[in-house]
Amino acid sequence: MSSTRSAACVVGGVSTNGVSGPVPGVLAGVLIFGVINYGLTFIGIDPYWQQIIKGMIIIGAVAADIAKYHRRK
Repeated sequence: MSSTRSAACVVGGVSTNGVSGPVPGVLAGVLIFGVINYGLTFIGIDPYWQQIIKGMIIIGAVAADIAKYHRRK
């Protein structure tokens, strides 16, 4: 459960570099993951593939955060 909360924060815009992020962004990240969980289950995607899809979303969010960090430097 802890990894899902962390993932929701990263997807919501909280930086992985220890800088705080916007509260509305965190709420949006939680909402996004809730919709993804419900939607993938609703359409019958296997739980194994659900984890892969959510992992790809997390990787994309972290990659975007790292790119944003390097652009500021």
